[in-house]
Amino acid sequence: MTVFQKIGVIGAGIMGAGIAQRCATFGYRVSLVDMQEECLQSARMRIVQSVDKLMEKAVFSRDLLSNVLSLIDFVTDFEAVSSCDLVIEAVNENPDLKKKIFSDLDKTCSSQTILATNTSSIPITALAGVTERPQRVLGLHFMNPVPIIPLVEIIWADQTSNKVFADCVNFVESVECEWVESKDSPGFIINRILIPMINEAVRVLESGIATAEDIDRAMVLGTKQPMGPLALADLIGLDTVLNILNTLYAGFKDERYRPSPLLEKNVRENRLGRKTGCGFFEYKVHVETP
Repeated sequence: MTVFQKIGVIGAGIMGAGIAQRCATFGYRVSLVDMQEECLQSARMRIVQSVDKLMEKAVFSRDLLSNVLSLIDFVTDFEAVSSCDLVIEAVNENPDLKKKIFSDLDKTCSSQTILATNTSSIPITALAGVTERPQRVLGLHFMNPVPIIPLVEIIWADQTSNKVFADCVNFVESVECEWVESKDSPGFIINRILIPMINEAVRVLESGIATAEDIDRAMVLGTKQPMGPLALADLIGLDTVLNILNTLYAGFKDERYRPSPLLEKNVRENRLGRKTGCGFFEYKVHVETP
């Protein structure tokens, strides 16, 4: 049985909204915090659309939407998380920004609040080090899309206590997710394996060996992946893929993690994937705030 009652989520982008939705679906009161009101409005719309799809598929009952929305507070006030039992940071993969948020959370929240990060690759220990409670900091890396994929990587910081880890295992299980345990190493488990594969697919495209369509079709049909690596990169966001690769390259100094020039070019040109309407493929979608 989880010891948590109220959850805070910092950042109302795709991941933050998904985490808030999953927590509320399983009965948690959630404060979803973002400094930009338009991001909160986009998050609310995204949650409504996501819940509608789940209800259409009969995954949940028809009253789910009103229940979920009644449990989520969409707020710009950082102080809203002061009374939360667990706060999950889910902002962009920017180490300096995350460190500032963790420092601010340390000052704002109760000394008993557990502080977690949804980072894809940034060292958890570095974030724990800016707080006065490093033993109460760890990584909870949800998979995108959070409401659908029932897996969380739980990552130890060097100082994380056994009790905090166990409490977060109970929380993850309470929102009906499986979990895997990782030490604090760049990329952890999934992204250390997945992101270099995406980078190699970009290199194959860049070298002219095959088209984006044939690269993805080959990987879907030939390896039974549900989505090709280039389409997956577009879904994740090419800027996020690049940030993770840069973290891996800085951490390991290994050439296999050096970002493809084509990936860097697309990010410079704001071809970031689904969220901008174009990446390795073109999308007729509403451009959402990252």
